[in-house]
Amino acid sequence: MANTYTKLNIHIVFHVKSTGICIKKENLPQVFQYIGGIIQNVGGYPVTVGGVDNHIHILATMPKIMSVSEFVQKIKANSSKWIKTLDEYYESFVWQEGYGAFCVSPSLLKKTIRYIENQEKHHHMESALDEYKRFLKANDIEYDEHYL
Repeated sequence: MANTYTKLNIHIVFHVKSTGICIKKENLPQVFQYIGGIIQNVGGYPVTVGGVDNHIHILATMPKIMSVSEFVQKIKANSSKWIKTLDEYYESFVWQEGYGAFCVSPSLLKKTIRYIENQEKHHHMESALDEYKRFLKANDIEYDEHYL
């Protein structure tokens, strides 16, 4: 084939470092927008970005020239560096090393968008840890409870 064609929709979840500080509620919209810009700058398409003070959900179309780990690393490194410029409060801000990444079929895009956009409401009913375990189980991913 002469050209490469891909469309890989991915739902990414990552958390602030457990010993770190959380993102202030008033800064979340800026953080979501900035992460969307990072995704565009590396050749991806940000479908939606959301989350709460201690973790982020991203639904994006992957850039065709980048691995998932490289994509997530660029998002986390660039956003962390930028978040530290927002306020002295964030000077020790850091994302946790790990992340979850799950393929999303076209038939589930709208449902996933709604889920991400309703994170605050959702987390009144389920903890971030329980949510993450549910994603891992739903995707048949084995995990060690100690590292969650």
